[in-house]
Amino acid sequence: MNPETLGVIQLLVLTLAIFIGFPTAFTLLGLGLVFGTLGIGWGPELFNLMAIRTFQVMTNDVLISVVLFVFMGYVLERSGVMDRLFHAILVASGPLPGSLALATVITCTIFAMATGIIGASVTIMGLLALPPMLRLRYDKRLATGSVAAGGTLGILIPPSVLLILYAANAGISIVKLYLAAFIPGFLLAGLYVVYILVRALLRPDLSPPLPKEERTYAVPQILGMLATGVLPISLLILAVLGSIVAGLAAPTEAAAMGALGALALSAAYRRLTWQTLRESVYHSLRTSSTVLFLFVGSNIFSAVFARLGGSRVIEQFITGLGLTGPQFLWLMLIVVFLLGWPLEWTEIIIIFMPLFWPLAQGYGIDPIWLGVLVAVNLQTAFLSPPVAMAAFYIKGVAPPGVLLSDIWWGMMPFLALQVAALLLVYFFPQLALWLPSVLIQ
Repeated sequence: MNPETLGVIQLLVLTLAIFIGFPTAFTLLGLGLVFGTLGIGWGPELFNLMAIRTFQVMTNDVLISVVLFVFMGYVLERSGVMDRLFHAILVASGPLPGSLALATVITCTIFAMATGIIGASVTIMGLLALPPMLRLRYDKRLATGSVAAGGTLGILIPPSVLLILYAANAGISIVKLYLAAFIPGFLLAGLYVVYILVRALLRPDLSPPLPKEERTYAVPQILGMLATGVLPISLLILAVLGSIVAGLAAPTEAAAMGALGALALSAAYRRLTWQTLRESVYHSLRTSSTVLFLFVGSNIFSAVFARLGGSRVIEQFITGLGLTGPQFLWLMLIVVFLLGWPLEWTEIIIIFMPLFWPLAQGYGIDPIWLGVLVAVNLQTAFLSPPVAMAAFYIKGVAPPGVLLSDIWWGMMPFLALQVAALLLVYFFPQLALWLPSVLIQ
C-alpha cells in the first residue's frame, strides 16, 4: 500500500474514532505511532519525528498563557466577581424592559474579557440569572437564549483560549489576532443587546423590568455598587489586554499579571481561601493539561500524516475541484460549522484546521481574517442543535420546568445573529483587519 493511501486511511480512522468517542489525545498519539510504523518504519526516523514535534510544542512560550488565563478565569469565577458584576449592572439597568436579560449579556461580555472558559461562564450565568428571570415570568426561551449566547462570547472576545491555540498552530501573531477579534466580538454582543431591547419593547410581557422595590437605590449606592462590582474587574482587564495591545508585555507576561491580579481581587473580596485556591489550581491543571496534551498528539499525528503524503492528497483533491478563493473559503467554513456539531472547538482548531491552512495560503486568504471568521463560525456550534453544548450546560443548572426544547428554541434567534455577524465580517473584512493595521505597523 502506498504512503498516500495510508495517510488518507489514517485521517478516516481518526474521524471514525472521534465520532465513536475514543479519547482524542490518546487516539492521535496511537494513530501517529501505528501509521508511522506502517508508512515510515519502526526506527530512528519515526522516533526523531515524534520527539522533535513534542519538543516544539513544549518549548512554545505562547502556550504558557493558556494555563495562566485559565487559572485567572477559575480564580475570578470562585471569587464572587461575577455575582457582584451582575448585581451592579442589573440595578443600573433595572428600569429598562428586559433588564435581566440585558444584564446577563453585558455581564458575560465583561467576563469574557477576563476568561475564555465557556462552560464555566454559561453555568455560572445559568445559576445567577435564570432563577430571577423565571421568577419574574420571563419567557423561558428568551431567558435561556440570552444566557447561552452571552456565556459563549468568551470563544471570540480576547483573551480567548481558542485564539491563542489558533495563533500558536498557524504561526501568526496572537497580538494581531486579539486586535482583529475585538470589533467582531463587541459587534456580536451589541447585536444581542439590540435584539433583547427590541424584543422587550415589542413584547414587554415576555421580559418585564426588575420590580421597583428591588431597584430602588440612591444614586450614591448605585455608584458604589458599580465601583466595587464593575470597576475592579474592568481595571484588571484593561491592564492585561492593554499591556498586550500596547506592546508593553507579551501574552504570557500579561496572563501572569492577570493571574496575580485575580488572586489580589479575590483577596480584596475576602474570598481567597485555601479551598478556593485548591479548586482553581485543580481545575486549571485539568483543563490545561487536556488542551496541551491534545496539542502534542495533534502535532505528532499531523507530522506523520504529512510525511505519508496525506496533506498532498487533500491539497490535490481541493485544487482539482477548481474552486475560486471565496468558494474554497465558504466550503471550509461549512465543513468547520458541521464539525462543530459533534466535536469540541479544541479538536477542530488543533486537528482539522492545519489541513486547511496551506490551502488558504495558496488562495491568498489573510490568516488573521480567517482566524476571526473561524472563531465566529465555531461560536455558532455552541448554539447549533443537536449537540449545542451550551444547551446542555444550561440544562444541568436550570429548574425542572425548563425543557431542553425550550433552550434550543431560545438559542435560535441568537444563532441567526451569529450568522449575521459572520456575514458582516466576511463582506466587510476591515471589521477584523482595521484595528491591527492601525495599531501595529
